[in-house]
Amino acid sequence: MPVPGITVDTILRDHEDLQLVLITGEAGLTNRINNAEINRPGLSLTGFFDFFANDRIQILGKGEWAYLNSLSEDKLHEITEKFFEFHLNCIIYTHGNEPQIPFVERAKAKGIPLFKTEISTHRFITLISQILDRALAPRTMRHGVLIEVFGIGTLLTGRSGVGKSETALELIERGHRLVADDMVEIRRLSESYLIGSCSDLLRHHMEIRGLGILNIKDLFGVGSVRDHKLIELIINLKEWEEQTSGEYERTGIEQSMEEILGVSVPYIEIPVKPGRNIPIIVETAAMNQRLRKMGKNSAKEFSNKLNTYIQQSSIETNPIKD
Repeated sequence: MPVPGITVDTILRDHEDLQLVLITGEAGLTNRINNAEINRPGLSLTGFFDFFANDRIQILGKGEWAYLNSLSEDKLHEITEKFFEFHLNCIIYTHGNEPQIPFVERAKAKGIPLFKTEISTHRFITLISQILDRALAPRTMRHGVLIEVFGIGTLLTGRSGVGKSETALELIERGHRLVADDMVEIRRLSESYLIGSCSDLLRHHMEIRGLGILNIKDLFGVGSVRDHKLIELIINLKEWEEQTSGEYERTGIEQSMEEILGVSVPYIEIPVKPGRNIPIIVETAAMNQRLRKMGKNSAKEFSNKLNTYIQQSSIETNPIKD
């Protein structure tokens, strides 16, 4: 799926911790950043522009700044002209260093945002890399409810009306925390991690048929909600079907998986029918998933004990004769 970009203006507006000060290039604040990696153009500033990663944010640290200051006026202008021949989304000077005048002039002429920050280069790269990783991560939307149960990010899925929100509401009342209701935004932050969150418009709200829209944060307090959570378990609620009841999982020895954005997540299907306490079953599933993460599989342990018992019983019933 396409990876959404982020505008330079978004970084400036939404992340004050970066301490960015815009020096020039206001016209380019709508430039889009589509690459989560950054570039320190040290080699390029010497005149070698082969493989120049111009599509990334350009970070000029102490080394680049000192090198440019050491150049003669003619050489500095020559390098500046070559540097700005490429399409650049933005340039950032760290350590509070003032950009060289030719850089300021060319950035203004070409509408390329030029910033400075008081933060050190290493610290700034760490901060902005985290921001870009989140903003540019592959993402998708899933219908369901994401709730944190005993620390496990649990995604409740199932057809509309099966009882996902009602189950989540009972879990919240029991002390667990809501992340998203109805539409869950899922982002892949690495090859093995999925983060679920909610849109700003729907955040902390839940729809309960018969009651309408509820603000969970106002009703249950700030401790009842989270803005985002790692997705570690998917539970699909499905109406009980008598003709297929024998196909439901009975032992739990083998764990099913569901793939989202190329990441496999443990998957459980829970049949729903009157008399079944679904919130307690979800709690138990979350606790069991915590045990599995710690390397403890209750179903396999029971199976091993059962096999040992059967073998011992067989030996006692049919002793080996000399």
